[in-house]
Amino acid sequence: MSLALDSSQPAPQRALAGLARGQARVEFEVIASLARKGARVLDVGCGDGALLQLLQRAKGVTGRGLEISQAGVNACVAKGLSVIQGDADRALAHFPDGAFDLVILSDTIQQVRYPRRVLEELARIADRTIVSFPNFGHIGVRWRLFTRGRMPNTRCLPARWCDTENLHLCTVRDFAELVEEMGLRIETAVPISGGRPGAPFAKNLWRANWFAEEAVFLLAKP
Repeated sequence: MSLALDSSQPAPQRALAGLARGQARVEFEVIASLARKGARVLDVGCGDGALLQLLQRAKGVTGRGLEISQAGVNACVAKGLSVIQGDADRALAHFPDGAFDLVILSDTIQQVRYPRRVLEELARIADRTIVSFPNFGHIGVRWRLFTRGRMPNTRCLPARWCDTENLHLCTVRDFAELVEEMGLRIETAVPISGGRPGAPFAKNLWRANWFAEEAVFLLAKP
């Protein structure tokens, strides 16, 4: 595994699923590179548990997961992972202050109803937070909107507007401004484009805002 930084479906669906898995794998490796060894980790929206598994193997973390779908919970339990079923908008309030060293919200913040409230809860229950999301400010998204006047489909946004689970799409700059308003600090951030991570950034946002298909932020309390 690379940690550079520390036929049941029709063919088109299979191709999209392959792209999504490949992109997710790069995202997961970036996240793993940002996690501390042996940390107590909560993965919110953990899906089938692939990221938790990677973190346990690569960083020896003590991991727990929160997942809304029963299918995801079942897949995690089958892997021997400690996961409970719950909605990030509601269930996070039940975790005590400082219960974890790190909480992760991987490709999920755009799907919750109240992103600011969820971020507040994550900051309450852990010292550090990792958030990743598709960047709606990417040049490919801007170009499709400009030339076609329609909601774009990209590698990171493959579903049509009427089929997507996304509720609150944002840009790198939007997210950074929200974090600043909340008094959180961007410790580092990593852009991902073309299936590869780019140079980490913290304050110089313009390049990532234009050229990152996805971004992974490590946030800390001031």
